[in-house]
Amino acid sequence: MAQEKTPTQRPHSTAPDKAVGRTVEPTSPSSRGEIDAFLQKTRDLAAAKPAQTGRGRLVFALDATMSRQPTWDTACAIQGDMFATTAAIGGLDVQLVYFRGMGECRASKWASDANRLGGLMSRISCRGGHTQIRKVLNHTLTETRQRKVQALVYVGDCMEENADDLCALAGELGMLGVPVFVFQEGAEPTAEATFREIARLTNGAFCRFSSGSAQELRDLLSAVATYAAGGREALEDLSRRGGAGARLLIGQMR
Repeated sequence: MAQEKTPTQRPHSTAPDKAVGRTVEPTSPSSRGEIDAFLQKTRDLAAAKPAQTGRGRLVFALDATMSRQPTWDTACAIQGDMFATTAAIGGLDVQLVYFRGMGECRASKWASDANRLGGLMSRISCRGGHTQIRKVLNHTLTETRQRKVQALVYVGDCMEENADDLCALAGELGMLGVPVFVFQEGAEPTAEATFREIARLTNGAFCRFSSGSAQELRDLLSAVATYAAGGREALEDLSRRGGAGARLLIGQMR
């Protein structure tokens, strides 16, 4: 895709990084005391954060390895609802990030309408490979340092990376006030434990959904889009109006 770019990567392991062919610096696991201190800083920053103005920005990241094809097709069909839901509360810009195959991880340009994003997704097919969640988190950090990103959505089923590395990056996103909303297909236990911790560290949320539940995924994505476009107040309003996805998210967010 001509408009795609490879997300900026930052190393976080002691082994050679196959994607870039170089040895990277080590990352030590955080102690419980360090994590608690980080969470307090996150709460302090969130309390001091000014009200959101202008269009929201949402990074929409998907695992496009081979096991994800059914859900990818579902996401293609319902992604337009994210834009429709937010039209009345300031609008939304979405950037698609996906990984697949042998080290391929790409990000689209920011899209402000459903047709453009849907067109991008329809041209992508899933390919076998390992997860590259670290690149997704790194990329979101780079984007929000350039201009605030209101939320990251990640849709996937498994995790094949170092959990401490991913949680360290999640901690950085939490410090910058970027919640991660992780939607897991299935119930692979190792992935679930890591996904729940990523959500906790960023003041986001974790939810499971079944591959056959398009309506469930639609509700969840629409709720996150509402949050990205209008903040907590808009999400609570959606919940009061009967939004099932909004109620699930609010139940986890501090």
